Amino acid sequence: MNKTNYLILLCIIASGLTWLFANQQTLDLLAFSGDNLQKARIWTPLTSLFIHSDPTHLIGNMIFLYIFGNTIEKELNHKWVIVPFFVGGVATFLLSTPFFDPATLMIGASGAIFTITAIVMLLKPLKISFYFLMPLGLVAIVYFTYNIIAINTGQQGNISYIGHIIGFLIGLPFGVASSKNWLKNLLITLTLFAIYLLITWILLPTILNTL
Repeated sequence: MNKTNYLILLCIIASGLTWLFANQQTLDLLAFSGDNLQKARIWTPLTSLFIHSDPTHLIGNMIFLYIFGNTIEKELNHKWVIVPFFVGGVATFLLSTPFFDPATLMIGASGAIFTITAIVMLLKPLKISFYFLMPLGLVAIVYFTYNIIAINTGQQGNISYIGHIIGFLIGLPFGVASSKNWLKNLLITLTLFAIYLLITWILLPTILNTL
C-alpha cells in the first residue's frame, strides 16, 4: 500500500477515535493552539494533523490527499509525500499562530495537503483527475486563489484560509526541487487558469444568456 494511503488510514483512525471517545479536555491536549505552544506541548503540531472536526472535514481532506499524494508517489517516491506532509503541516500550524486567538484550537491536515497540491502543480500539472474533471495543476491554483479571495472578502467560519495559503507557499520550494521542468509546469498552470477564468467569467455567462 502506498504511504499516502497509510496517512489517510491514520487520519481516519485518529479522527474516529476522537469523535467516539475524546472529551474537550482530551482535545485540548491533542489539538494545536497558541496556548498549547506556550505550554510547551510540543506534540500537538503532530497530533493535530490527524484529527478532524467531523466526517465532512475528514472526507474532503482525504479525497485531496489520496489524489495528490498518490500522484506524487507514482512520479517520485513516498518521501516526497511524507516529508512535505509533516513539514508543511507542522510549519503551517506554527506560522498560523499570529493570525488566531491563542485559545483557538487548530486541527486537520489541510495545511499539509495544500503543501502537497503545490508540489503536484509544479510536477504534473496536466494530469487529469476524473474526480475533479480537470487537470490537477488547475485544481491546485483554483483552490489557492479561492482561499485568497475568502480572506479578502472576510469570509467567516472554522476554516483556516490563511493556513491553506501558508501550506501552499511552503510546498512551492518542494515543487521546484522535485521537478526539472517546474518553470514550464508553472506556465502551463497559469495558462490553464487564464483559460478557466475566460470560460467562467466571460464565455459561460454569454452561453447561458443565449439559452
